[in-house]
Amino acid sequence: MSKLTATSVKQAKIEDKQYKMTDGAGMYLLVKKSGKYWRLDYRFDGKRKTLALGTYPGLSLKDSRARRDDARKLLSNNIDPGAKRKAEKITRKLQVENSFEAISREWFEKKKKEWSENHSNRIIKRLENNVFPYLGSESIVDINTPTVLSVIRKIEKRGAYETAHRALSNCGQIFRYAIATGRLERDPTYKMHEGLQPAQKTHLAAVTDPVKAAEVLRAIDMYNGTLSVQCALRLAPLVFVRPGELRQAEWKDINFESREWRYLITKTKTDHIVPLANQAIEILNELQPLTGHGRYLFPSARNPKGDRPMSDNAILAALRRMGIAKDEMSGHGFRAMARTILDEELGFRVDFIEHQLAHAVKDPNGRAYNRTSHLKERKVMMQAWADYLDNIKTGADVIPITGTI
Repeated sequence: MSKLTATSVKQAKIEDKQYKMTDGAGMYLLVKKSGKYWRLDYRFDGKRKTLALGTYPGLSLKDSRARRDDARKLLSNNIDPGAKRKAEKITRKLQVENSFEAISREWFEKKKKEWSENHSNRIIKRLENNVFPYLGSESIVDINTPTVLSVIRKIEKRGAYETAHRALSNCGQIFRYAIATGRLERDPTYKMHEGLQPAQKTHLAAVTDPVKAAEVLRAIDMYNGTLSVQCALRLAPLVFVRPGELRQAEWKDINFESREWRYLITKTKTDHIVPLANQAIEILNELQPLTGHGRYLFPSARNPKGDRPMSDNAILAALRRMGIAKDEMSGHGFRAMARTILDEELGFRVDFIEHQLAHAVKDPNGRAYNRTSHLKERKVMMQAWADYLDNIKTGADVIPITGTI
C-alpha cells in the first residue's frame, strides 16, 4: 500500500463513520467527525498499544513521521514510548504544582483570610513584581540560598532595602509552608537577613508638640473641602484609630445611645471599642444626614451609592492641600500624637492608652485583656482628650490630670 501524501491527507473527507489512512510502520491518519488524528500502533511486552502523535493540520505529515521514528527508536531500546510520555507528563505536572509560584499562591490563598485587603494586596504585588519573575517557574526543591539571595540583591540594587527585607520574609514564610506540607526539607532563607543591607526605618510623620498640634487642628477647622472629608479630618484626632479603620467606618457600628463605635480590626482580627466624646458625637450628627443612608461614614466621592469607602489617600491629600507637609503630619500621625500627649501632658496610665490604640496589652499573668477592659476609664480619657484638643486650639491653659484616674 502506497504511503500517504500531503495532498491525500488534506483532501481526506470527513464521513459519518470513522476510517483509517495507513502510512506505514504502524502509523496512520484516523479520520473522525471531530477531526483528523495521527496515531501509531505498536507492540510492547506482547501487548498491542496505540500512541497519539498529534492532530492534523497542527501536526503535518512530515512531522508526524518524525515523531513515529522517534517512538520506534525508543522501542528498539526496549522503552515503551507511551509509558515514557505519561511519566514526562506527570513530571511536568509535578513541576508546575511544586513551582515556587504555585506554592506561593497556595500559601497566599490560605493566609489572606487573616489579613486586611490592603495588606494582602501589598504582599501579592511584592511577590509578583520582585520574586515571581525570577523564581516563579523554578521547582521549590531546586531553589537554594544563593538563588534567593541573587533575587533579593536585585531589589537592594534599586535602593529598596525595606522591600528587600519584606520580600525575603515572605519567601521564608512560603518555604516554611512548603516544609509544613511535606514538599521541602529545609528553608534556604534561614539567617539570610544577616547578609542584607539594613532596612531604612521610616516613621510616619506625627506632631507631638502641643503647640504644633494646635496649629494642625486649627488648619483642619479651616479646611473648605467636601463635608465628608472635613468630618473625617475633624474626627481623626478625636478617635486616633488607624487611617484604614477610619475611612472604612460603617454606620451600623456606631451606637449613639451608648456613645461607642464598635468594630472588628481586620489587621489583628480583634474587636475594638472606641468611646465617642461629645465632640465626636457632634461631628457624626452633622455627617449622618449626608451619608447615613449608605454603608460607610465616609463613602468614596466617585461612588454615589455609598457602597465604597473613601480612598486611602483622601485624608493625606487634604492635609497636603492645607499646607501641612508630608514630613510634618500623616493620617497615621494622629495616633502618635495622642499616644505622646495623653501620657506626657495629661498623665493618663499607659495601659489605658495602649488599650485605646488597640495594641496588644497583657495582664500580669500574660493573658490578653478583652476589648471591654478599662472601658469606663477609657471613656473618661477620651472625653478629656477631646476637651484638651478644644482647649489647645483656642490657646487656653491646660492643667494635667495625672492621678485623677
